[in-house]
This record gives sequence, structure tokens and C-alpha cells, in this order.
Amino acid sequence: MKVLISVVGRFHAFDLAKELKKKSYLWKINTTLPKFKAREWGLTNEEIKSNIFWEVLRRYFNKYLSKSFVEKNTFTSQAKSNYKLLKDADVFIGWSGSSLEAIIKAKKMGKICILERGSSHYSYQMKILSVEYALFNKKFTPNKWMWERELQEYELADYISVPSTFVKKSFLQFGIPERKLIVNPYGVDLSRFTRTKKKDSKFRVISAGNFSIQKGSLYLLKAFAELNLENSEFWHLGSIDSDMEDVIIKYRNEKVQFLGHKPQDELYNYYSQGSVFCLLSIQDGFGMVLTQAMSCGLPIITSANTGGPDLILEQGQEGFVVNIRDTEQLKEYLMYLYNNPDVLEKMSFAAVNRVQSGFTWEDYGNRYYEFLKAITS
Repeated sequence: MKVLISVVGRFHAFDLAKELKKKSYLWKINTTLPKFKAREWGLTNEEIKSNIFWEVLRRYFNKYLSKSFVEKNTFTSQAKSNYKLLKDADVFIGWSGSSLEAIIKAKKMGKICILERGSSHYSYQMKILSVEYALFNKKFTPNKWMWERELQEYELADYISVPSTFVKKSFLQFGIPERKLIVNPYGVDLSRFTRTKKKDSKFRVISAGNFSIQKGSLYLLKAFAELNLENSEFWHLGSIDSDMEDVIIKYRNEKVQFLGHKPQDELYNYYSQGSVFCLLSIQDGFGMVLTQAMSCGLPIITSANTGGPDLILEQGQEGFVVNIRDTEQLKEYLMYLYNNPDVLEKMSFAAVNRVQSGFTWEDYGNRYYEFLKAITS
């Protein structure tokens, strides 16, 4: 079998390519990143096609050109760059938004097409974010070009691979047949994310990624501030969205630390100093930070609109699932963990065991391999 993977940037495409290579299923990965980056995943130059021009344009010339121009040209050019590659492939796996033209071509050639979608159905995503931005009195302008493009990809693809039950439900809600949907949760690199000794007794709430409206970040910060627990801290690892800068000013104090972006290879050190990890997203396809944190021994508190419900076997075992925007429920669980350090420790071990049993990149690759084998046999 020859699998062609196409992606703008990286996402988890390199992890997928690495795992399919182990099974002798990978033929080529087509990416906008340079070849030396893909080689870090054990791929050879012959297995990589690089369209680096568009990555350079996106990263370094975006401020001189309109965002719409860069986006449209990058995504359509990436899709079209698969034309010549398709003739030697059996299966095409492409990332949503940058695969439409390739899927149209592949279907004419009788190839199997799988669309990778890392978030909820685009219509669901736009609808729920429109509501959320309005709650914050912020302007939200849906990307109509991308919206229409994604809907066409959903229609044309033979299968759509999604990372969580939440995402699957959003697709079913908008009329996508269940037979087209593959739920395959993302993995975590256990060699990178491992628990180290906590250096103090402080109750520390950790969040990571972009501090934004979409991530429900303010609900977490508000809950932490209202609890005002002794010997506690809030750490955020990552960027702060421009829409949030003016909102968080009143919450800044010695207990609240925005530590900025940290390299992947250093994140485990920060996770390991936490007590609990929280992701309260309004919509999030999965939330790879969840498995990263769990791998480092952190129980999780996560909204129902993430991959969290797939990770938590039972409420209070590896963590807790809360409804979106529910700060009272969040405060209740934070207070419970604060007051019960023995329970917190048991949940910590349960979190590590959970990710080690089905949520590594090898597990992800094995599930993909079995599916590919089934649809081509």
C-alpha cells in the first residue's frame, strides 16, 4: 500500500507518517515545511516533498500581504501540488482546508480519500464561536471562503478522521453519515512527557496553549481568582490572544503567572510542578495538552467540548469533565482536589496509567493502520 499525506505546516502529520512508515504503508508526505524538519521524525528525503515557498510566505511576508491572499494561495497551491504525486498513491490523507483540489483529482483517479479534521464540524465551530465572542462583546468574522471549502471537502472525502467523540457528534449533528467518520484520538510522546519530582507543596493550576476566547481561558482564570486559595498559583504556558489582553488585566497578581511560550522539550518540567491541568475550551478537537499533562502526572479538568471525555473513564478517576462556561462546577472540583491531596495523588497515577494504555503515537498509528488495512483488503 502507498499512502500520500498532505499538510500545510506539521500538526500531527509527521507523527502519522512515522507510524505508517513502520508498517511500510507510507509512500510520501507533502508539506510546506523544509525537509530537514520532517527528517527529525525519521523520514528520508525520498519520502518528503517540501513546498517551502508557501511556508516562508506565511511566516515572513504575511505582514506585507493580505491574510486572505496568503491563506487562499497557500492552501490551494498545497492541494494542487499533490496532482503528480497522486498517480503513484493508493490512499490520499489530507488536512482539512488544504485538500479540496487534491480530493477532486484523486476521486477522478479512483483513489481512496481520507480527510483529517482536527476540530469540530466547521459549521458547528463557527456557530458556537459566534455566540461566545458575542458574550465577550468581541467581533467575530467567520471565514466564509474556508467554510465553503471545508464543507466541500466533507462531502467529497470517502472518510473523515477526527480525534474525539465530541467532534464526531458535531459532524453527525450537521448531517455527515456515521459510516464516513473515523474516531482516532491523538497520541503523546511518552519519552518527552514524563513526571519529575514536584519541588514544593503549592497547589498549582496549569493551563497551556493559546489563552483565548475559544479555549475558554477566562472561565478558568475567573474560577481560580474567585476561590482565592491559600498557597496556590495559576500558571499559563503559551501565548495570550490579543482579544484577551484587556480582559485579564484585573486578574494579574502574584498568584497568577503568564509564563509565555515554552519549547516542547521543556514543557514536562512545568507540568510536573502542577497539581491539576485545566482545559475549558468552548470547542477543541482534542487538546493534545491534555495527554501531555496526564503523562506528567496531572489529573485533568476539561470541558465536554474536547477530547477529555474520551480520556476520563469515570468522573473523579483521571479527572473531571465540566460543561462549557460552568465556573461554579469548575470551582467545586478545584476545591475538592485542593482539600483532598490523597485523592489528588491517586488521580495522578490514574492519569499516567490512562495515557500509557492507548494514547501513545504508536497506538494512534496502529489504529490508523488497522483501518487502512480494513478498507483496502
